[in-house]
Amino acid sequence: MSGKHYKGPEVSCCIKYFIFGFNVIFWFLGIAFLGIGLWAWNEKGVLSNISSITDLGGFDPVWLFLVVGGVMFILGFAGCIGALRENTFLLKFFSVFLGIIFFLELTAGVLAFVFKDWIKDQLYFFINNNIRAYRDDIDLQNLIDFTQEYIPTQVGRGAACRSPAARKTPRKMSSTLSVAMMPGRNQKSISRS
Repeated sequence: MSGKHYKGPEVSCCIKYFIFGFNVIFWFLGIAFLGIGLWAWNEKGVLSNISSITDLGGFDPVWLFLVVGGVMFILGFAGCIGALRENTFLLKFFSVFLGIIFFLELTAGVLAFVFKDWIKDQLYFFINNNIRAYRDDIDLQNLIDFTQEYIPTQVGRGAACRSPAARKTPRKMSSTLSVAMMPGRNQKSISRS
């Protein structure tokens, strides 16, 4: 892979090795994430039966490790070798890829703000589907258990974690009405009456 080398004034040695060191760490973290993801799949027997990847009922947290690890590995490699060898192709790939990730995050943030009601409904649907698949996947079970243990401790410390429906519900309301006012359940018909 022979890329074009920069023919202008030489880059400062400190900057060059700072970028190199940062990307080596990033590269090793990507390898670690990929390794953890592949190890988890091996423990669940997914690697011995590849067709079982599509049979998972809910969200498999291992996918997050594999995707993030793969992106980190590719970016770390491009930044590391590009900085060390002053390879303009790899450095351009690295910077364009980081720019694309930045703009995707920015776009996701703006869209999440604009479509927050739709996202709440989708998140409610997603969580319910994963709760239904609770016993099917041990990783998903551990993730849900951790979330249930972590959130009450944050609420106890004063963090604002109440849903809008919980804030609208008066304190002395019957349990039937408060369940009916949960997000996604006949909220419009109750508020009209």
